[in-house]
Amino acid sequence: MALMIAGLSKTYPNGVKALKNLSLSIGNGLFGLVGPNGAGKSSLMRTVATLQDPDCGSINLDGIDVLRQKDEVRRILGYLPQEFGVYPKISALDMLHHLAVMKGMTSSSERKATVDALLQQTNLWDVRKKALSTFSGGMKQRFGIAQALLGNPRLIIVDEPTAGLDPAERNRFLNLLSSLGSNRTVILSTHIVDDVRQLCPRMAIIASGELLLEGSPSDALAALNGKIWSKVVATDGELRTLETQLHVISTHLVGGQHEVRVYADSSPGGGFRPVDSGLEDVYFLNLSQQANGQLPN
Repeated sequence: MALMIAGLSKTYPNGVKALKNLSLSIGNGLFGLVGPNGAGKSSLMRTVATLQDPDCGSINLDGIDVLRQKDEVRRILGYLPQEFGVYPKISALDMLHHLAVMKGMTSSSERKATVDALLQQTNLWDVRKKALSTFSGGMKQRFGIAQALLGNPRLIIVDEPTAGLDPAERNRFLNLLSSLGSNRTVILSTHIVDDVRQLCPRMAIIASGELLLEGSPSDALAALNGKIWSKVVATDGELRTLETQLHVISTHLVGGQHEVRVYADSSPGGGFRPVDSGLEDVYFLNLSQQANGQLPN
């Protein structure tokens, strides 16, 4: 399956330019879409999911014109939005049956087999008769994936699925996502870089509605080999001085002190040491280059 996005732009009535001439190519498997809050990720996902129209541009899904053939897209689409509502007093079992009917599953035996299999796959079988209002955040997200998988969709979109989950629920959810990407296209939209590092063979970084980077995480990391340097500084004054002198891409608190990470082709000196690059370095470097008006590497 191939999803081709070309020249997509969207400006909302309040003047916010959510997408700016964005083009992207997404194939089979898990694809990570990374960016800060307000980057345009949800706007892009809603557009691909046929929930809103762009001002201009095109989207093609295996020969289907997404912007003109919305019903055809919806037949092969599974969508888990950032926020989704459910009837709180209905059980997971009954809600999935209800949604399956809405998706056109008229055969009761087929519907039962499908719903039961999804409850098992998402590890919700033991709580299938409990009201959805009693579910934890992670359980609700797993239910969201179950409803998105109804009808065996070929394209699945999940928007910020691990936000607010505790570490154990996050790991369970990521393992579930990983199991889905072998024979379909799964787009994972998130601002959590670690989710993409763990799951996705290809990724894109967007910010302010623009594409900053598209490719594999491994290639992006390889491009930074030998170019990330680290130093711990004790005072805010020293940190501010370094920010004026060097290309500081990120800072982290370590024991109450600032760990400064710098991008440079050679050692900046002054106590900096070389460190292995991480996907967060790729992310912050591209954001800093955009903020400085530079073309991303």
